[in-house]
Amino acid sequence: MKTVYAGLAVAGTIIPWLFFAGFYAANGIDLPGFVSALFVNGAAGGFSADVLISLVVFWLWSFGDARTLGIARWWLVVPAGCLVGLSLALPLYLYLREDAAAANA
Repeated sequence: MKTVYAGLAVAGTIIPWLFFAGFYAANGIDLPGFVSALFVNGAAGGFSADVLISLVVFWLWSFGDARTLGIARWWLVVPAGCLVGLSLALPLYLYLREDAAAANA
């Protein structure tokens, strides 16, 4: 499964950044503009809020899970979630979790 998680982490990085790159190419590094664009209408705002809430829940759950399993590099999911999103943070954590599961088996 590690290979699957690694592939999903790569896809989860590339696909969102294809969209982010278009925004940054048109607007430059405009973080307030980027956040405003996340909530430009009801559909985008609802989707963005859903993903952001899910990311926070994932961070809380994975923090506790990582402490239980002894996953030392858990902290990598925080910048992954901030710089890309849940599409990278989740498969990255599952990849790291595979190592801990194999060590504990």
